[in-house]
Amino acid sequence: MIFNEIYSAYYNAVAKIITEIINEKTEEKDLNRIVCENAFGESSLTVLPSLKNEKWQLVRSDMTTPIVHKPTMPLTGTQKQWLKAISLDPRIQLFGAEINGLDDVEPLFTAADYVVYDRYSDGDPYEDEGYIARFRTILAALKEKQPLKIRAVNRKGRLISMTVMPVRLEYSEKDDKFRLLSTGCRYGRTVNLARMVSCEVGSASGFRPWPPAEPVKKSVTLRIRDERNTLERCMLHFAHFEKQAERIDKSHYTVRIQYSKDDETEMVIRILSFGPTVEVTEPDDFRNLITERLQRQKSCELS
Repeated sequence: MIFNEIYSAYYNAVAKIITEIINEKTEEKDLNRIVCENAFGESSLTVLPSLKNEKWQLVRSDMTTPIVHKPTMPLTGTQKQWLKAISLDPRIQLFGAEINGLDDVEPLFTAADYVVYDRYSDGDPYEDEGYIARFRTILAALKEKQPLKIRAVNRKGRLISMTVMPVRLEYSEKDDKFRLLSTGCRYGRTVNLARMVSCEVGSASGFRPWPPAEPVKKSVTLRIRDERNTLERCMLHFAHFEKQAERIDKSHYTVRIQYSKDDETEMVIRILSFGPTVEVTEPDDFRNLITERLQRQKSCELS
């Protein structure tokens, strides 16, 4: 892992403790607070005792430290290369993120190094100034919990206006598009950002949004043959989904994944990307979707 808060949490906590000790702040309650804020709930049972009994040899038993300078954590060369690669993604500009000091760094990878299969080619115009401005307006409204006045082109090509309360932004890997989920208007539950003509923050005065509709949850059960590290790849690929895994035998596993019905087509594509080492065992309607997709691909009807 290049960046991971789980693996760096202890380093950050200990670095801040050493900084406090250098600043001559050694109250145990304050040091415990640092551990709780920067590591995990049970870390207070490990971090401070390991420092105080000199197991880690960073702090003396009298709560002084042989370290003279405050700890810093400069980026490694690989981390800089990863950041450089991320900075080249046009989607990073949507968030207004600026990554400086990487002019002489070679990217860890570029778009030419990989190919995404089974993705539509008409993704959102991430480099369009108007699109970027609307995206940032939506982000601001989400943070401030303010309604949005939106003008957008519907599927029939008609220009419609709506005032909605934004709920969240979603990204579809299959479509390569962002969409806004909202409430307060029967037209605007889900709006593709690329269809928006204008977007501005409105006034919350007198606006009464409807309660957001609960997404329809479904589940799919997979039988995994753990060849070519399929199990690990599958667990990482679906890391942000609710799921349960069970071992069948030495090389076979069952994984049950919960997903939103709105993302069903994307789930089909994701599962197919693992090839013959992953089989859908239930439900039957999802197996039928897999079969239909494979039949279309076999006849060259890929979309």
